[in-house]
Amino acid sequence: MHVHKNDTVLVVAGNAVGKQGKVLKVFPENNRVIVESVNIVKRHTRASQKNPQGGIMQKEAPIHASNVMVICPKCSEATRVGHTHVKDATTGRKKTMRVCRNCKEMF
Repeated sequence: MHVHKNDTVLVVAGNAVGKQGKVLKVFPENNRVIVESVNIVKRHTRASQKNPQGGIMQKEAPIHASNVMVICPKCSEATRVGHTHVKDATTGRKKTMRVCRNCKEMF
């Protein structure tokens, strides 16, 4: 999956087009992500011990991962993500790194 937790992403499709936010949670089995302050839904909750007031709560709902683009930490542009294989110097094992398609920076 091209999006990881704590990535900054730009929404490129849907109702929240143009909004940026940090990825809070990733659901790889459904190919969906929860982005901070994007796709806010209202949930009517009953009063309980945990929430004695009850009422209407607002929370982020998941959006499809294909509707977001990762923002490169170096060039600060929304980019497609490439992958490259790098040999780890300490363990000698191959590791897959993500690469910015604009500036070729690994992250």
